[in-house]
Amino acid sequence: MKSGEMNWKIQDNWTWKELAALLLLEFGFVIGVIKFVVAPMYTKWLGNELYSGTLMGLTIAIVLLLGVYFIALRPQKLSWSEVGLRSFPAKDWWKIVGWTLLYLVGSVVVMELTVLLVGNSYDNRKTEAMQQNVTLLAVSISFISAAIISPIYEEIFYRGFLYRWLRTRLGIGWGIFLSSLIFTIIHIPTFNAMPVNFLCGVVTAWAYERTNSIWPAVIIHGAVNAIAVLLTSLG
Repeated sequence: MKSGEMNWKIQDNWTWKELAALLLLEFGFVIGVIKFVVAPMYTKWLGNELYSGTLMGLTIAIVLLLGVYFIALRPQKLSWSEVGLRSFPAKDWWKIVGWTLLYLVGSVVVMELTVLLVGNSYDNRKTEAMQQNVTLLAVSISFISAAIISPIYEEIFYRGFLYRWLRTRLGIGWGIFLSSLIFTIIHIPTFNAMPVNFLCGVVTAWAYERTNSIWPAVIIHGAVNAIAVLLTSLG
């Protein structure tokens, strides 16, 4: 492996200022404003939990990606490759397939254990809305939201920036644990899916670690979400 490929794992151009600003954007603006103020407005406007939830996801994606750009990248004239948007070798595809299967099987096991131990306590109105009205349009919207929009912005933000920031200062173990924990916390109140979200954080951070690219993490995340959408529509 070339020394340049390892550079992102041992140093970056950021300080605590960028971390604090982006976490404030996430926990202050996204959760405090978008989820609790804007989201109800979307629901009232559209009258459909699936459509409003999808629009909320798109809004969050735009806000966080703009945040990464204007807070972490543009001030220091950095490219998107600094948050993992770089190519990966074709030989890594077999790893991606393996990690996807691991995440898929692990998700099923974790979900079953969660239901067994704490019951089916959750708040996922988009899923319920789609199950109540299974149409091609509803499934398509859910697919685009869960399998494309969410994986791209979440992997760039939580693995590309956050995991990298933590990894360069605390090492791979703490980097994976803390970035996955934060990724899990922001999914409240979908409580029954939180253990799966943590598993997602671990698998995708490891994929980024091993391939030096965020795209394998996006593919893994998107593939499992796509399967979940299709199973929900059939259920």
